[in-house]
Amino acid sequence: MPPTRPNWLKFLIAVLLGNALYFAFSPHLPPAAQHQAWTVDLGTIVDFWFCLLVYGLLELGAFFRRGGGRNNESGK
Repeated sequence: MPPTRPNWLKFLIAVLLGNALYFAFSPHLPPAAQHQAWTVDLGTIVDFWFCLLVYGLLELGAFFRRGGGRNNESGK
């Protein structure tokens, strides 16, 4: 299934908000978790985790907005 425009928009929002959160919290993170420019380090993984967290929250919001998890059968 190829990604559609809404999916790409969701990906973009997740990356932008995730990076914004990471750089907002970066001064409070341990030195090992702070990203150093032009290197792949633990900070890169922590930054990715922030983006993944935002994406998961966006998907969770979409799930509940669609009425997911609600039992549509009456009497149960």
